[in-house]
Amino acid sequence: MRLRLWPRSLAGRLAALLILTLVVAQIVTFALFSGERIAAFRSAYREDVFFRLVSLVDLIEETPPALHERLLTTASSGGFRVGIGPEPAVGQEDDEESAIRDRLAAATGKPAEAVRVAISHRLWREHRRMRVRWHDGAQDDDDWEDERDERGHRPPPWARASIRLDDGRWLNATAERPPVPPLGRAFLASFLISAAAVAAVGAVGVRFASGPLRRLAGAADRLGRGESFEPLPETGPLETRQANIAFNRMRERIDRFVRDRTAMLAAIAHDLRTPITTLRLRAEFVEDEESREKILETLAEMQAMAEAVLAFTRGDAESEETRPIDVTALVESIVEDAAENGRDVRFEDSPPVTLTCRPLALKRAVGNLIDNASFYGTRARVRVERAADDVRIVIDDDGPGIPEADLERVFDPFVRLESSRSRDTGGAGLGLAIARSMARAHGGDVQLENRTGGGLRAVVSLPG
Repeated sequence: MRLRLWPRSLAGRLAALLILTLVVAQIVTFALFSGERIAAFRSAYREDVFFRLVSLVDLIEETPPALHERLLTTASSGGFRVGIGPEPAVGQEDDEESAIRDRLAAATGKPAEAVRVAISHRLWREHRRMRVRWHDGAQDDDDWEDERDERGHRPPPWARASIRLDDGRWLNATAERPPVPPLGRAFLASFLISAAAVAAVGAVGVRFASGPLRRLAGAADRLGRGESFEPLPETGPLETRQANIAFNRMRERIDRFVRDRTAMLAAIAHDLRTPITTLRLRAEFVEDEESREKILETLAEMQAMAEAVLAFTRGDAESEETRPIDVTALVESIVEDAAENGRDVRFEDSPPVTLTCRPLALKRAVGNLIDNASFYGTRARVRVERAADDVRIVIDDDGPGIPEADLERVFDPFVRLESSRSRDTGGAGLGLAIARSMARAHGGDVQLENRTGGGLRAVVSLPG
């Protein structure tokens, strides 16, 4: 199974985005902070070397020569090494740090020509010369004999200074590049605390902001089921308020459209009753008996169609409240009623299923399907199934089935299939249309399919 690393919820995605932004910001901050930190550390180290060198010159000038070796040994520690020799360690051509040289000369009271300084990149030229000498097999001086790398090359020092003493000898000092201490656990702890705080605040903030979206999604789902509920509160942030206002207006327009359409159909069907009754009375005065019977038969069909339309519109116009019921018990009661009326209907064992719906509307839809199955299929079997996301009411019959091309067309109002359905029933072809309309008003649907062993299967699926 493919691992989904990216969160699916809005709160999770925004929290992940905030953490990712925090990581990038921390990396940039770390880079900038590290540069400043290294510069500050090296500046402090340079000042420390400077004052150590000035103090050492003063001590050597003021102590007897017999103590000089001990002073040099004591002063040489870590990356700072000093020694006294007849020649300066810094050549005249490498003495290019005039500002530091003048400062060091002023601090030690020496003339400028008695002080030579080379720092960092100035020493790379000498370093290259030493590498050439090493490859040629020449011996290095004492300052370059120790601390070589794995290839035998000794890295250049960070700084060198040569100061001429009063007795003519040279005090040579070498300072290695100072190691920068790691940031340690404090930086990691700070990053983790910041990430956790940002993620928590982001998740809480987005969850608070996405609450109206969840309520809007729930209201849309309830609207699709045909449930009644209070209008959404038109409050909160601008975007949420606008979405709720638009949803409430849409709901009002849909309700008004359905009411107007239903009222129009009901009015037409009701008004047809009067002319049909008038025509039936006038047909009684027709002398030709055969013509009179045909006219009365046609008027009876028109009357049945008008009554069916009224029943259909009454089903749409009813405003039944939704409530949780045991669907299994409801379907079983419908089957029992049909069996008592002489229909060959049997209810199969089914698990109890509770569903929030409009019981009368659902009963009417399932009743129509059971009536069709028991009449046209001679025998019907009904069961209730609980699927992953919905509830299914399955109705099987042993009839001739329906051609594949007509499985959807039979749901259209007033459609009847002569090849497979008797015209002696008196129906107007609205039973399946009413059943599907009721199911879709619950957010579900009705589907027909021909069974492999013969017969037709009707499946009512309702969101659970």
